[in-house]
Amino acid sequence: MLDNGQWRNYILRKHVKVVDGEIAPTRLLKNTTYLNVFTKRWLSAHIWIYKDRIVYVGEKLPRIDSDTEVIDCKGKFLVPGYMEPHAHPFQLYNPEELANHAAKFGTTTLINDNITWLFLLNKKKAFSILEDFNKHPVSMYWWSRYDPQTALKDEGKLFNTRDMLDWLSHPSVMQGGELTAWPNLLHGDDRLLYWIQETKRQGKPVEGHLPGASESTLTKMKLLGVSADHESLSGEDVMQRLQLGYQVALRYSSIRPDLPDLLDDLLKAELATFDNLTMTTDGGTPGFYKKGLMNVCVEIAIEKGVPIIEAYRMVTYNVAKHFHLDEQLGSIAPGRLANINILQEADNPHPESVLAKGNWIVKDGVEQEIPSVIDWEQFDIKPLSFESELTMGDLQFSIPIGLEMINDVIMKPYAIETDITPDVLPGNRQDAFLVLLDRNGNWRVNTTIKGFTNGLGALASSFSQTGDLVLIGKSKHDMLLAWKRMKELGGGIVIVHQGEILLEIPLALSGKMFYGSMDDLITKETQLKGILRTFGYPFQDPIYSILFLSSTHLPYTRITQEGIIDVKKREVLFPATMR
Repeated sequence: MLDNGQWRNYILRKHVKVVDGEIAPTRLLKNTTYLNVFTKRWLSAHIWIYKDRIVYVGEKLPRIDSDTEVIDCKGKFLVPGYMEPHAHPFQLYNPEELANHAAKFGTTTLINDNITWLFLLNKKKAFSILEDFNKHPVSMYWWSRYDPQTALKDEGKLFNTRDMLDWLSHPSVMQGGELTAWPNLLHGDDRLLYWIQETKRQGKPVEGHLPGASESTLTKMKLLGVSADHESLSGEDVMQRLQLGYQVALRYSSIRPDLPDLLDDLLKAELATFDNLTMTTDGGTPGFYKKGLMNVCVEIAIEKGVPIIEAYRMVTYNVAKHFHLDEQLGSIAPGRLANINILQEADNPHPESVLAKGNWIVKDGVEQEIPSVIDWEQFDIKPLSFESELTMGDLQFSIPIGLEMINDVIMKPYAIETDITPDVLPGNRQDAFLVLLDRNGNWRVNTTIKGFTNGLGALASSFSQTGDLVLIGKSKHDMLLAWKRMKELGGGIVIVHQGEILLEIPLALSGKMFYGSMDDLITKETQLKGILRTFGYPFQDPIYSILFLSSTHLPYTRITQEGIIDVKKREVLFPATMR
């Protein structure tokens, strides 16, 4: 039996035999006009594919046999499969369904956040699921988080040097970050600095998270090893980062759709090169992805006046080169994975056909079936089982400080002036009850939130940053009913008003992820937004509002496992209550 090295040699020799005419290619894309990302030109060529690899690009035609699929691409334009450099594949959807959905629109590579695996799986199982994702037609890579973005009761269990170094050395892990704990780094956290040094020693970049950072901070972070950042809020921010040597991702997400304005600023500044720019959707919520991922970004870039070839390079070669994947991805060239989008026009980035690892995802506008590669139950990712109960005794509120929403994700403290002792809060006030509850029932944090709703009975959610349970609402009785139904579902989001269940979104995969199609999930998320707006939710993205309730990388006050926290002072204002 051949070992891995011998097997790779065997496959490489077969690729050469295809070129020599001894073996026929699996597929022939003939008469193509393709984007050569190296010379920045559209060239004519025949493209030979053997299984998952491109083996030849040039003027010659191969030997073919009855098993060779021949596709005449005359009049079409071929570009490399698009790459998303900064995916958060757990925003209600699960990573496999996100990959399936993204690929239909030409995004055939995702570089993914690993944080949910840290919360759900031990390291052995996490690495096993990464291996299974390697079997998917979409190229699935990951990054290793340095911090949890929240205050945990036992952070060292998930974030320790031994496990961190194992993650950073894993072949499917392409970078360290994103570095939301950068203030700790500046304040002398040498363990974090050591992890960054080890990342760089592995030859992998470090992704920052530096919104609003000054020139001084950006310089210090560069000295300490940060390679890239996706948090630019203006063209000036982008230019400053480029000048300091950062790789910069321009963001177009559901929470920060900044891309059009950033491009306007850069084009106005007459930016001369786009080589160190990429684009990202940064974990958009389901409905934001209705028309795809990176194809939408390319369309915006072209419409804004970015040169067409540069727009495609920003989601292909620039990404691959940054992650040192350019020998595998990001171009149509010998030895690269056969990730290819076939376009009707050069300026139309929405493909009519998509190849991923040589497999048809979409062919002539017809979506092909993508076999599932993840057995979720094998990893004990299944509906939650709650052993604890929620009672009226748990819904006692006495903390004098609540959380006031400034926008979708920013919250500041406010002095509670409403009487919060009744079972139902008055509808003429914006205050609502807010509970963060340990899913194992060991602790709870009770306060209020202002600005989420002015009338809704209750929302219960097992979707959160840490997997803890969130309850928001005006009525304690509705909160109990929403809790009960969420428990029956095995996790999910449930909305209740005046004793009636208005909506439920089952999250059968550990209470965090939907097990079903993206189209169905988009429909449910649309219903969720509509209901919340009816009851006074004034912002755009309630999924992120719920997710980031505990996120201590955002100002100013958060509700966490430790209690109510002042983020800037790093102080626990009111501790969690043990049950």
